Parts: sequence; C-alpha cells; structure tokens
Amino acid sequence: MIEQIKSNLDNPNQLEKLYRENKTVFKKEFNTLYPDIKENTTAQIWNERLNFESDEISWGTKNELVFVIIASFIAGFIAKLPQFFGFTEEFFYQRNFAFIVFPLLAAYFAWKQNVSTKKITVASIAILVSVLYINFLPNNNQSDTLILACLHLPLFLWAVLGFTYLGKDIKNNQQRLDFLRYNGDLVVMTAIILLAGGLFTILTINLFSLIDIHIEEFYFKNIGILGLAAAPIVGTFLVQTNPQLVNKVSPVIAKIFTPLVLVTLVVYLIAVIYTGKDPYNDREFLLIFNMLLIGVMAIIFFSIAENSKTSGSKIITVMLFALSIVTITVNGIALSAIIFRISEWGITPNRLAVLGSNILILLNLFLMSYRLFKTVKDVNEIEQVGNSIAFFLPVYSLWTMIVTFVLPLLFNFK
Repeated sequence: MIEQIKSNLDNPNQLEKLYRENKTVFKKEFNTLYPDIKENTTAQIWNERLNFESDEISWGTKNELVFVIIASFIAGFIAKLPQFFGFTEEFFYQRNFAFIVFPLLAAYFAWKQNVSTKKITVASIAILVSVLYINFLPNNNQSDTLILACLHLPLFLWAVLGFTYLGKDIKNNQQRLDFLRYNGDLVVMTAIILLAGGLFTILTINLFSLIDIHIEEFYFKNIGILGLAAAPIVGTFLVQTNPQLVNKVSPVIAKIFTPLVLVTLVVYLIAVIYTGKDPYNDREFLLIFNMLLIGVMAIIFFSIAENSKTSGSKIITVMLFALSIVTITVNGIALSAIIFRISEWGITPNRLAVLGSNILILLNLFLMSYRLFKTVKDVNEIEQVGNSIAFFLPVYSLWTMIVTFVLPLLFNFK
C-alpha cells in the first residue's frame, strides 16, 4: 500500500478510497512513509488527520448519546426480567446473561458501521434462534451438554458481535485484529467504569447509613444491576468516540503482562512437576489447567493484536515467542491428559468439547510460533503473526457453534 499512497498524493479521491478500504493498514503504512514525504502539503494534512489526538473528551453526536442511554436502560431491563416476571434467577441468568449486553453491542456496531440489511437480518436471526434454543433446552442441571451450551453461548454471541463489528468486509484480517483490540480496550475501560462505580456505591451507601437510611437492598437491585448491565455499553461508546483514552494504556498493559505471564507460567510448570500433580487422573486439576491455557491464549492474542499496530518491539516479540512455546507445552500436557481420559473412560460431552478446543488451540499456537520465530529475524513479519490469529477466529466460532448447538443433540441432552 505504501506505493499506492505515494503515487496518489495528488489524487485525494483515490487516497480516501484507500483509507476507507483498510483504515488500520493505511495509517500504519502512511506513518512509515511520512518521513520521506513530509514536505508534501497533502501528506501534512493526512498526518494531522490520522494522528491528531484531542485532549478533550468527545461525547459523540446527539444520536449516539441517545442510542447509548436507551441501550443501557434496555440492558438494565433485561437484567431485571426475573424480578419483573418472577423467573427463577438461577435458570434465567445461567442461560441468558449473555443476552443482556451482546445483542445491544451488535446493534450499536450494525448502526455505526452502516451494516447491510442482509447482514443485520442474519445477526438478528442468529440471536433470536439462540434465545429460543437455550431457553427450551431441558431443565436438567446435571446435564453436561446444558452446562457446555450455557458456557459457549456467550462465545457464539461474541462471534455475532464480531460479525457486525466487521461490517462490510468480514474477511479482512486487519479488521479482525481491530476487533480483538477493541475487546482489549473494552476490558480496560469497563474495569475503570466498574471501579469508579464501586467507589461511588460505597460512598452513597455509607452517606445514607449515616442518617440511618439503609438503601443497600434497593440500591443493588435497581441502580447496581443497571450499572453492571450498562458498563460494557458505555465503555464501548467511550472507546469508539475517544480512542486516545486507552490507546496508550492497552499497549503498556500488554508489555507488562507478557513477561509476567511468561515467568509465572514457567514457575507454575516447575511447581506442577515438583508437587507431582497429575492432570491425567485429577479431573479438577485438568479443568484448572485448561482454564489457565485459555487465559494465557487471551493474553497472547491481546499482546499480538497490540504489537501488530506498529513494527513491534523485538524484545516483546521474543517474549511472545517464548510464551507461545511454553503454552504449547501446557497445551500438549492438557491434550495428552484428555486423550488419556477418553481412552480409559470413554467419550463424554465435556471430554469431546475440551479435546476439540485443545486441538484448535494447539494448531493456532504452532502457526503463531512459526510466524513469531520469523518475526524475531524480520520485524516486518509481525503482520503475518496477526494474520495467523485472524485466520483462526472463524474456526473458533465454528467450534463454538458445534459445542453450543450440536453436542446437546448428539448426546441426547445428557
């Protein structure tokens, strides 16, 4: 794209087309090229456009504010449905907590990205079918497939959110990485909002308690639940309208946690060997082992998504490569343990779900490790590392659909 930008500096229309086709790549390549063309007036204008960061907080347009306020109250209303209609809270929240936020976030991006009617219809049908499906599953808390479906449904809805976020170009790898970055930024922003909300809650409750008015029950059942439901929606709005709020925080978090997770994981594996813990016969330990694997993969994804915005730091790249190798070791242990359990005690829904997930993660790790190894020698390869993650996102989504919708039928809802 660098050559295209350079050759079209006198063609504003074509430059705008290039920018809209892939904003992330355009900005990255333009910034690489800019030192060589900084005397050009058009280049100076584009530099200000792409890299200008306002110190003021933007509250978006009036329509955006109205949308966010209405969506927040709808999320709060959905969260309070058990109180309004007398549903069993355990039944409702186990199956429906993901519907409190994900459909509204999908609606926000469908509106913001001007998604086509066809894609909005597909996303709407997917959400509606999910609502009906999960709530009509047999009410058997001992059912492994029910628990698996409830655990994987949020991941499926997350995939639907990604579908609307990507807008017109769902095959664009850079857009997929932007979606991962958005998720990382949203986690940071939502954590800040919840922390501030927690401090406000403590202050409010204690102020009223000083005058002998105890509002705890009312506050948590009404204001508290509304705040929890609205936090991701407000966080998304702030991240989208004010990217400067977290675009310096997220890379710092990625750079801090990459070496910390690497050291912790190595020490943990040594401790596992020293204590003689056995994932082959200890089911609970194997479960924790797999949860650790998913958490580490999330850190790797987030770190690579942040690192791929620039040419990347070689030290961080080396650490990510080392972390991916250690994670392959963890995955190998978990995968061998689940294969051992299947060979000894047969196939079950849980074992099949974990087996499939571990195989996919292992394949993704091998591909990422190979790309990271090449990046250590050539920093320009960092984009290929991001592509190796982006390529696998639809594969993970497909497996999530299988676990959510197919396994309960395959195992007769047991």
